[in-house]
Amino acid sequence: MPLKLRRCSRSCAGIEAFGYTYLVVSISASQRQPSQMSKFFSILFIMVVSMSQGIKAAEGSTEEKPPLQRAMFAEGCFWRTQFVFAKVPGVVRTTVGYAGGTLPNPTYDQVCTHTTGHAECCLVEFNPKIVSFKQLLEKFFSSHDPTTLNRQGPDFGDQYRSVIFYENDEQKREALAYKNQLEAAHKFHSPIVTFIEPVGKFYTAEEYHQNYFEKHGQVCH
Repeated sequence: MPLKLRRCSRSCAGIEAFGYTYLVVSISASQRQPSQMSKFFSILFIMVVSMSQGIKAAEGSTEEKPPLQRAMFAEGCFWRTQFVFAKVPGVVRTTVGYAGGTLPNPTYDQVCTHTTGHAECCLVEFNPKIVSFKQLLEKFFSSHDPTTLNRQGPDFGDQYRSVIFYENDEQKREALAYKNQLEAAHKFHSPIVTFIEPVGKFYTAEEYHQNYFEKHGQVCH
Protein backbone atom coordinates (compact mmCIF):
# COMPACT_ATOMS: atom_id res chain seq x y z
CA MET A 1 0.00 0.00 0.00
CA PRO A 2 1.61 3.34 -1.00
CA LEU A 3 2.20 5.91 1.70
CA LYS A 4 1.51 9.57 0.96
CA LEU A 5 2.62 12.70 2.74
CA ARG A 6 -0.35 14.94 3.33
CA ARG A 7 -0.08 18.58 4.38
CA CYS A 8 -3.27 19.72 6.04
CA SER A 9 -2.17 23.36 6.36
CA ARG A 10 1.00 25.39 6.69
CA SER A 11 1.34 24.16 10.27
CA CYS A 12 -0.08 20.67 10.04
CA ALA A 13 1.09 17.49 8.29
CA GLY A 14 0.67 13.74 8.42
CA ILE A 15 1.14 10.49 6.51
CA GLU A 16 -1.74 8.85 4.72
CA ALA A 17 -1.94 5.05 4.28
CA PHE A 18 -4.77 2.55 3.83
CA GLY A 19 -7.05 5.53 3.14
CA TYR A 20 -6.42 7.11 6.57
CA THR A 21 -4.17 9.87 7.85
CA TYR A 22 -2.36 7.97 10.61
CA LEU A 23 -0.56 10.87 12.27
CA VAL A 24 -1.33 14.55 12.14
CA VAL A 25 1.15 16.89 13.85
CA SER A 26 1.44 20.55 14.54
CA ILE A 27 4.63 22.13 13.18
CA SER A 28 5.67 25.40 14.66
CA ALA A 29 7.55 28.03 12.73
CA SER A 30 10.78 27.18 14.55
CA GLN A 31 10.51 23.57 13.43
CA ARG A 32 10.16 24.35 9.75
CA GLN A 33 13.88 24.32 9.05
CA PRO A 34 14.62 21.95 6.13
CA SER A 35 17.01 19.73 8.08
CA GLN A 36 14.61 19.38 11.02
CA MET A 37 11.66 18.73 8.74
CA SER A 38 13.57 16.06 6.81
CA LYS A 39 14.58 14.27 10.01
CA PHE A 40 11.06 14.50 11.42
CA PHE A 41 9.38 13.01 8.38
CA SER A 42 12.01 10.27 8.07
CA ILE A 43 11.18 9.08 11.59
CA LEU A 44 7.46 9.46 10.92
CA PHE A 45 7.74 7.48 7.69
CA ILE A 46 9.54 4.58 9.43
CA MET A 47 6.90 4.46 12.17
CA VAL A 48 3.98 4.31 9.76
CA VAL A 49 5.64 1.73 7.51
CA SER A 50 6.05 -0.52 10.56
CA MET A 51 2.43 0.01 11.54
CA SER A 52 1.22 -0.73 8.01
CA GLN A 53 3.25 -3.93 7.76
CA GLY A 54 1.85 -5.11 11.09
CA ILE A 55 -1.71 -4.49 9.92
CA LYS A 56 -1.14 -6.31 6.63
CA ALA A 57 0.45 -9.28 8.41
CA ALA A 58 -2.45 -9.53 10.85
CA GLU A 59 -5.01 -9.35 8.05
CA GLY A 60 -3.12 -11.94 6.02
CA SER A 61 -2.92 -14.41 8.90
CA THR A 62 -6.66 -14.11 9.47
CA GLU A 63 -7.54 -14.68 5.84
CA GLU A 64 -5.33 -17.75 5.52
CA LYS A 65 -6.92 -19.70 8.37
CA PRO A 66 -8.80 -22.68 6.89
CA PRO A 67 -12.13 -23.79 8.35
CA LEU A 68 -11.82 -26.55 10.92
CA GLN A 69 -13.00 -30.04 10.06
CA ARG A 70 -14.54 -32.59 12.42
CA ALA A 71 -14.01 -36.26 13.06
CA MET A 72 -15.52 -38.52 15.71
CA PHE A 73 -14.07 -41.68 17.19
CA ALA A 74 -15.08 -44.23 19.83
CA GLU A 75 -12.41 -46.57 21.13
CA GLY A 76 -13.30 -47.45 24.69
CA CYS A 77 -13.22 -45.09 27.66
CA PHE A 78 -13.57 -41.57 26.29
CA TRP A 79 -11.19 -40.13 28.89
CA ARG A 80 -8.36 -41.95 27.16
CA THR A 81 -9.67 -41.24 23.65
CA GLN A 82 -9.59 -37.51 24.35
CA PHE A 83 -6.12 -37.80 25.87
CA VAL A 84 -4.87 -39.55 22.71
CA PHE A 85 -6.27 -37.12 20.16
CA ALA A 86 -5.71 -33.90 22.10
CA LYS A 87 -1.96 -34.45 21.73
CA VAL A 88 -2.03 -34.73 17.93
CA PRO A 89 -0.51 -31.66 16.20
CA GLY A 90 -3.22 -29.90 14.21
CA VAL A 91 -6.03 -30.93 16.54
CA VAL A 92 -7.52 -27.68 17.82
CA ARG A 93 -10.26 -28.87 20.15
CA THR A 94 -11.64 -32.14 21.55
CA THR A 95 -14.94 -32.85 23.30
CA VAL A 96 -16.12 -36.12 24.83
CA GLY A 97 -19.70 -37.25 24.60
CA TYR A 98 -22.16 -39.88 23.46
CA ALA A 99 -23.24 -40.91 19.95
CA GLY A 100 -24.84 -43.81 18.10
CA GLY A 101 -27.75 -44.35 20.48
CA THR A 102 -31.49 -43.81 20.59
CA LEU A 103 -32.18 -41.97 23.86
CA PRO A 104 -32.12 -38.15 23.55
CA ASN A 105 -29.76 -36.29 25.90
CA PRO A 106 -28.45 -39.35 27.75
CA THR A 107 -26.56 -39.06 31.00
CA TYR A 108 -23.45 -41.05 31.83
CA ASP A 109 -25.41 -43.22 34.26
CA GLN A 110 -28.00 -44.00 31.59
CA VAL A 111 -25.35 -44.93 29.04
CA CYS A 112 -23.77 -47.28 31.59
CA THR A 113 -27.01 -49.29 31.77
CA HIS A 114 -26.31 -50.55 28.20
CA THR A 115 -29.88 -49.70 27.19
CA THR A 116 -29.39 -46.43 25.28
CA GLY A 117 -27.15 -47.77 22.50
CA HIS A 118 -24.65 -44.91 22.81
CA ALA A 119 -20.89 -45.23 22.55
CA GLU A 120 -18.48 -43.11 24.54
CA CYS A 121 -16.76 -41.03 21.88
CA CYS A 122 -14.58 -38.01 21.24
CA LEU A 123 -15.39 -35.21 18.82
CA VAL A 124 -12.14 -34.00 17.23
CA GLU A 125 -11.91 -30.60 15.54
CA PHE A 126 -8.78 -30.27 13.45
CA ASN A 127 -6.92 -28.07 10.99
CA PRO A 128 -6.72 -30.02 7.70
CA LYS A 129 -3.64 -28.05 6.65
CA ILE A 130 -1.71 -29.56 9.56
CA VAL A 131 -3.24 -33.00 10.05
CA SER A 132 -5.37 -35.04 7.63
CA PHE A 133 -8.31 -37.31 8.33
CA LYS A 134 -6.15 -40.21 7.13
CA GLN A 135 -3.57 -39.41 9.81
CA LEU A 136 -6.32 -39.35 12.43
CA LEU A 137 -7.44 -42.77 11.22
CA GLU A 138 -3.89 -44.02 11.68
CA LYS A 139 -3.85 -42.68 15.24
CA PHE A 140 -7.26 -44.25 15.91
CA PHE A 141 -6.28 -47.77 14.84
CA SER A 142 -2.90 -47.59 16.57
CA SER A 143 -4.24 -46.38 19.93
CA HIS A 144 -6.67 -49.20 20.76
CA ASP A 145 -7.50 -52.81 19.95
CA PRO A 146 -10.06 -52.74 17.10
CA THR A 147 -10.53 -56.52 17.23
CA THR A 148 -12.43 -56.80 20.52
CA LEU A 149 -16.20 -56.40 20.28
CA ASN A 150 -17.77 -54.09 22.89
CA ARG A 151 -14.62 -54.15 24.97
CA GLN A 152 -11.33 -52.37 25.59
CA GLY A 153 -9.15 -53.92 28.25
CA PRO A 154 -11.14 -54.30 31.46
CA ASP A 155 -13.95 -52.04 30.19
CA PHE A 156 -16.82 -54.17 28.90
CA GLY A 157 -20.10 -53.04 27.33
CA ASP A 158 -21.52 -51.67 24.09
CA GLN A 159 -20.60 -48.13 25.11
CA TYR A 160 -16.95 -49.16 24.71
CA ARG A 161 -17.28 -50.43 21.14
CA SER A 162 -14.89 -49.32 18.41
CA VAL A 163 -16.56 -46.87 16.00
CA ILE A 164 -15.64 -44.32 13.35
CA PHE A 165 -18.52 -41.87 13.00
CA TYR A 166 -18.08 -40.27 9.59
CA GLU A 167 -19.16 -36.70 8.83
CA ASN A 168 -19.46 -37.05 5.05
CA ASP A 169 -19.04 -39.48 2.14
CA GLU A 170 -15.35 -38.67 1.77
CA GLN A 171 -14.64 -39.66 5.37
CA LYS A 172 -16.68 -42.82 4.87
CA ARG A 173 -14.64 -43.80 1.82
CA GLU A 174 -11.34 -43.10 3.58
CA ALA A 175 -12.37 -45.03 6.70
CA LEU A 176 -13.52 -48.08 4.74
CA ALA A 177 -10.44 -48.03 2.51
CA TYR A 178 -8.03 -47.79 5.44
CA LYS A 179 -9.84 -50.53 7.38
CA ASN A 180 -9.66 -52.80 4.31
CA GLN A 181 -5.99 -51.94 3.88
CA LEU A 182 -5.21 -53.00 7.45
CA GLU A 183 -7.15 -56.23 7.08
CA ALA A 184 -5.45 -57.08 3.78
CA ALA A 185 -2.08 -56.52 5.41
CA HIS A 186 -3.04 -58.65 8.45
CA LYS A 187 -1.99 -55.90 10.86
CA PHE A 188 -3.98 -57.45 13.69
CA HIS A 189 -4.19 -61.00 15.04
CA SER A 190 -7.98 -61.10 14.63
CA PRO A 191 -10.55 -59.51 12.31
CA ILE A 192 -11.27 -55.82 12.81
CA VAL A 193 -14.70 -55.25 14.37
CA THR A 194 -14.69 -51.45 14.15
CA PHE A 195 -18.06 -50.05 13.07
CA ILE A 196 -18.15 -47.29 10.45
CA GLU A 197 -21.38 -45.30 10.85
CA PRO A 198 -22.82 -41.86 10.01
CA VAL A 199 -22.26 -39.42 12.83
CA GLY A 200 -25.90 -38.81 13.76
CA LYS A 201 -26.59 -36.83 16.92
CA PHE A 202 -23.70 -36.06 19.29
CA TYR A 203 -24.45 -35.32 22.94
CA THR A 204 -21.74 -33.57 24.94
CA ALA A 205 -20.86 -35.43 28.13
CA GLU A 206 -20.99 -33.94 31.60
CA GLU A 207 -18.33 -31.35 32.43
CA TYR A 208 -16.50 -33.59 34.89
CA HIS A 209 -15.69 -35.94 32.01
CA GLN A 210 -14.13 -33.21 29.84
CA ASN A 211 -10.32 -33.09 29.71
CA TYR A 212 -10.13 -35.69 32.46
CA PHE A 213 -6.37 -36.10 32.23
CA GLU A 214 -5.78 -32.37 32.74
CA LYS A 215 -7.95 -32.44 35.85
CA HIS A 216 -6.70 -35.68 37.42
CA GLY A 217 -3.40 -36.56 35.76
CA GLN A 218 -4.56 -40.03 34.76
CA VAL A 219 -7.02 -41.78 32.47
CA CYS A 220 -8.23 -45.34 31.83
CA HIS A 221 -5.86 -48.20 30.98
